[in-house]
Amino acid sequence: MTILIGAPLSWLITATAGSGFLLFGYDQGVMSGLLTGKSFNDRFPEIDTARDGSASLQGTVVAIYEIGCFFGSIFCFLMGERLGRRKCIMLGCIILSIGATLQASSYGIPQLIVGRIVAGLGNGMNTSTIPVWHSELMQAHNRGKGLCVELAINIFGVALSYWVDYGFSFIHSEAQFRFPLAFQIAFAVVTFIGITICPESPRWLLAHDQPEEARHVLWALEDNASSINENNDAVSHKVLEIEEALREEREASRGNPKKAMLKNGPQRFLTRTILGIGGQFMQQLCGINLITYYAPVIMEQSVGLSHNVALLVAGFNGIAYFLSSLVPIWIIDRLGRRPLMLFAVIGQCACMAILAGTVSTGTATGGIIATVMLFLFNFFFAVGLLAIPWLLPAEYAPLAIRTPAASLASASNWIFTFLVVEITPVSIKSIQWRTYIYFSIFNFCFIPLIWFFYPETQNLSLEQIDKLFSGEKMLLHWKPSMGEPEAIYERRQSEGGHGSGNEKESVEASHIDKT
Repeated sequence: MTILIGAPLSWLITATAGSGFLLFGYDQGVMSGLLTGKSFNDRFPEIDTARDGSASLQGTVVAIYEIGCFFGSIFCFLMGERLGRRKCIMLGCIILSIGATLQASSYGIPQLIVGRIVAGLGNGMNTSTIPVWHSELMQAHNRGKGLCVELAINIFGVALSYWVDYGFSFIHSEAQFRFPLAFQIAFAVVTFIGITICPESPRWLLAHDQPEEARHVLWALEDNASSINENNDAVSHKVLEIEEALREEREASRGNPKKAMLKNGPQRFLTRTILGIGGQFMQQLCGINLITYYAPVIMEQSVGLSHNVALLVAGFNGIAYFLSSLVPIWIIDRLGRRPLMLFAVIGQCACMAILAGTVSTGTATGGIIATVMLFLFNFFFAVGLLAIPWLLPAEYAPLAIRTPAASLASASNWIFTFLVVEITPVSIKSIQWRTYIYFSIFNFCFIPLIWFFYPETQNLSLEQIDKLFSGEKMLLHWKPSMGEPEAIYERRQSEGGHGSGNEKESVEASHIDKT
């Protein structure tokens, strides 16, 4: 039984999901300020590049966390559907806390590496599961907003890690790095407690033959739950809609969702899985983790700021990043996913190109412009490419394959993050400002990918999204108000048909008659 109902329950779910992603963001940013700290480098001189330490080892220590996250995602791919959403998240919090403890108590590189791998396992499980769980519990008209709130809290975690690092940089003991690493346990505990009082996904419950529990959760999620009962027609309609979608998806997958993901049958499972993976691919290769993980390093080595000033500017950059992440909360369900993604990659392409040009000059003016570009890059990313790649795998993938498809998308996120974080120190040291050129090129290439291949899911329920993929040709747009007849008309038009205006009018008329 749920403790809260209606809007308070939705906000509790969003807050719990946000806490899990705050932990994710904090974990991403915390190492960036520690890498240039005196106590940290005294303890681990092997990775202090200022003392001729190994840049490749530094990259490995930071990036090995992503390998742990990758295998955490693979675990969810194999076991997530069996365990359920809530159990996966709770287990992820426990494992992450163990990894944080190992890192905070490290006295050598091997223990630090093991701690980062273990923490990554837990975080990989969380990031594979939380967006799916959150999406399946949100109303269609609020789903985009809810995920944007979750990712805004994630960026608050990044900003918080920068300021914790900056504050502890004035402490002249090993607490300078041990407390920031241990502090992530607090967020894991909050997430764990939140999950224990939040409901399981009603879609998972229906998929595992628990219809009464699913009906109760769907009722509790209704905005007017206090004034209706569990047998209300709106609740019954949602139950039937999910059951019908599940029946069709099971028929399409023939009882083996993992194998069905590799085929393009009537519901295009392979296409939908690849689109989810592609969103994460674009998110990582756009260059954001170049900044998130190494902002102080870039500002010291590329821009030429002092250590303390670099940490301070990175802290303000984190605040600006967080404020920027609030923007899509109000516009994602009004403007849609596609326009925001296009806005992001075009802006990011320009920022990386200007960053390369200004850093190459080596002048103070160039350094100022480069710093502004770092702030602007985070703005574009936060508005259009922060939340959406985490949202799309849960939206595009049907219920029958949602857990494994989202897990593969998360796994791709981490393997490409590993690639970027591993090569960045070596790239900056060897080819310097030219590093930013190839990220500019990547962003340019993403423009046609989004324009031609990514359908709009704005204000569609998770079951209605099937309409985009289940016809003879994939649609880029579909509106519930159209009804199926007009969707068929649009599909015919996309196939090169020359329907007249009268044909469209008759379609609209048939829809009006039905309503």
